[in-house]
Amino acid sequence: MIFLTKGIAIAGTIAVDEIKVIDQYPQKSELTTIKSVQKSIGGAVSNCSVGLAKIDESLVVEAIALLGDDERGHFLYDRLSKYKNIRLEHMKFTGETPFTDVIQDLSDKTRTFFTFKGNSTLFNEHSFELTKLNARILHVAYILLLDALDQQDSEYGTKMAKLLKKAQDLGIKTSIDIVSENNNRYENIVPPSLKYTNYCVINEYEAGKTAGIELRDKGGNLLASRIKQVLFKLKDFGVQDWVVIHTPEGSFGYDGSTLHSVPSLKLEKESIKGTVGAGDAYLSGLLYGAYKELSLLDSMKIATAAAASSLFEEDSTSGIKSFPELITLYNSYPKRDETFI
Repeated sequence: MIFLTKGIAIAGTIAVDEIKVIDQYPQKSELTTIKSVQKSIGGAVSNCSVGLAKIDESLVVEAIALLGDDERGHFLYDRLSKYKNIRLEHMKFTGETPFTDVIQDLSDKTRTFFTFKGNSTLFNEHSFELTKLNARILHVAYILLLDALDQQDSEYGTKMAKLLKKAQDLGIKTSIDIVSENNNRYENIVPPSLKYTNYCVINEYEAGKTAGIELRDKGGNLLASRIKQVLFKLKDFGVQDWVVIHTPEGSFGYDGSTLHSVPSLKLEKESIKGTVGAGDAYLSGLLYGAYKELSLLDSMKIATAAAASSLFEEDSTSGIKSFPELITLYNSYPKRDETFI
């Protein structure tokens, strides 16, 4: 199949999600019963590629990752190949396929992740050729999980930053995401990449850790009054177009001149089957808005609807709707009442 129109490339982390549903997460040394097990695609490359492919069936999506020549690797390849607009020629088979045990807590709808990195530690700037991409936007995820790209670079700060700079030099806009990791590496590893990033789309935990400013209190309440400060600080690191922070309560964006906030949709608790991949669904919607040259605010609305649609199914992508359906979804549901910036 020949694609003439440039699309969006998603590179980096891919995995098989093994979703295990439990009544309530146990304390250490306690036992809990697994009620169901479901295997699905996971990681940014899978989730965002399929999310974008479902939002617009005419959009060219290039999936770029390393797969193991094993059962999980072939499972991922087969699932992605079902979408005619996802290109897989940049995929390479080597090492062991990453996987994540996703523990879905029915009592509060939260999820906990246990991940096996596998061959994601090998993914680097030489894993694919930038000059062979047919993309206007390149998204690379996740910083702090791609060990080879997190390594220091004498000129650019990190190998990830070097990759993003080379993409920009070719006229490709860049986007990044970060993994939510409980450590102190954010302030050293993330900022170098932001200098060569067009779209930074991360959650409140990742944003707070990168900026060194907590965005939730000890009770878990969002400190919305600090969002503006964090957006400005992330932009000051060098993000060239949009900085967006998404949270369960809503999302916040800054384009260098105007601040925006979009409350999340108010869904009935019974309709929420799972929260796995909601962040990737949000990112897919936002990248699509950027690709279509929508405003930041309109892109955030589409992203909010995409994230909400993903909650209607247990896995990461089954619930995501087409662009027209997302517009209808956003307009149909009431919004949360929280006061934003």
